[in-house]
Amino acid sequence: MKKIIVALLAGFVVAAGARAAYPDKPVTIIVPFPPGGSTDQIARFMTPKMSEKLGQPVVVENKPGATGAIGAAQVKRSTPDGYTILCASIGVWVANPFLQKNLAYDPARDFDLLTVAVKSPNVLVLNPGVPANKVAELIEYLKQNPGKLSFPTSGAGSSDHLTTELFWMSTGTKGIHVPYKGGGPAIADLVAGHAQVSFQNINNVIGHIKSGRLKALAVTSEKRSPLLPDVPSLSELGYKDMVVTSWQALAAPRGLQPEVKKTILEAMMSALKDPEMSKKLTDLGYDVSATTPEQFTEFLDAELARWKKVIEVGDIKLN
Repeated sequence: MKKIIVALLAGFVVAAGARAAYPDKPVTIIVPFPPGGSTDQIARFMTPKMSEKLGQPVVVENKPGATGAIGAAQVKRSTPDGYTILCASIGVWVANPFLQKNLAYDPARDFDLLTVAVKSPNVLVLNPGVPANKVAELIEYLKQNPGKLSFPTSGAGSSDHLTTELFWMSTGTKGIHVPYKGGGPAIADLVAGHAQVSFQNINNVIGHIKSGRLKALAVTSEKRSPLLPDVPSLSELGYKDMVVTSWQALAAPRGLQPEVKKTILEAMMSALKDPEMSKKLTDLGYDVSATTPEQFTEFLDAELARWKKVIEVGDIKLN
């Protein structure tokens, strides 16, 4: 009997050790948008180094819909074992809670916040067919043609949508908001001339700007972007409240074991702080943040407060 008990105890120890071995299978990063946008780009940039650090494949799965709410809710419902991670942008974290009724997740309560990976300014871009080459000319045109120009965004509540609404509030203008299911489709229609004006993540449109397929009038950073040194910031033009950064952050379902959280965070930091990757991101216009979970929590609280006020004052609603 004693031998049997010893054998059983040994088996329990082995089983416990097996459960503790994280990771022992692929890790999935859920991107709640279609391929081609900034969030998808960040997730795919991170996967090679994360895979290398974890010793397991890290794969990206796109789950678009409802401005990121579908993918975010899926992650919330997932087992908190470190094998399902959410990579999402500002709209998912701080706009959906104030714009969508019966939202199936709470960004501040349903996730273990991991890191704000990157931040980047938006840039005000126009299809070349729009007769404006300066912000003042665009404002004048919008005032003379209210509700005529369409502003495509990557979705209702996205950073480009919030920036658009803030711009209209600040300038006393109005256009037509056209939400898409992601930045890629919105930019494609902008370049094709099916839409006219947009605030897009600088990294997503820098190639189109340099090729002349889009005109850049201003950036939403406090100072000019090194990528576009000849393009003024809206702040320097007098619109001090127009300092807006888009950002991408990662989180897991609430309830991660401390050792699992530590391991996944180390893999993320390994990716974000890798010199080669960091340079690539900087060259694309991203500012690598790589915050701690505590810094992410503090930042999220501040962003929720800021954009709640903008949404309420602007009476912003889903189309």
